[in-house]
Amino acid sequence: MLKVGLTGGIGSGKSLVAEMFSLLGVPVLHADDTAKYLMEHDAQLRQDISRVFGEEAYQNGRLNRPFLASVVFRNEEKLQLLNSLVHPATIAYSNAWAGKQQAPYVLKEAAIFFESGSNKEMDKMIGVYAPYALRLQRAMQRDKADEQAIKARMDKQMDEDEKMSRCDYIIRNDGTVSVIEQVLALDRVLRAG
Repeated sequence: MLKVGLTGGIGSGKSLVAEMFSLLGVPVLHADDTAKYLMEHDAQLRQDISRVFGEEAYQNGRLNRPFLASVVFRNEEKLQLLNSLVHPATIAYSNAWAGKQQAPYVLKEAAIFFESGSNKEMDKMIGVYAPYALRLQRAMQRDKADEQAIKARMDKQMDEDEKMSRCDYIIRNDGTVSVIEQVLALDRVLRAG
């Protein structure tokens, strides 16, 4: 079975494209949701996060997201440390999940494939592309956040041109070409193996 990664910058439309593949019967795993789930439910990961970030990392048995965010988003070293705990657990979970699927291919959607190194676990990579200004506008509307907050998040991600250059396939989500037609065409290619 083919393992396919789906990536793109903030506001590119990754989730929309993933939903289209899902409607075609393709099993889809959302890495961000999986990571959040594991941080709450994986006993070893919970223990590691508590050991590194202290007991305050969990409150009433639940991940204390505001506390953790306040620690890691102000300190790049702490963010890398959290990622070094969460990424391997997420990769292991997604590999086990993929092995249980009965389909010609599976799709894993994540924003930071190349940054985390999890692209090495994939057979093919799809990039969802939209220009910076359009991504910024979409993210501001979706997250109800101001321009500076979104730009700060975008600046932490890999350069979009660099990200797209590493992908095997590109889906343009900028209004110039039908996204549905691109997904359908790519689905046919991936099913053919």
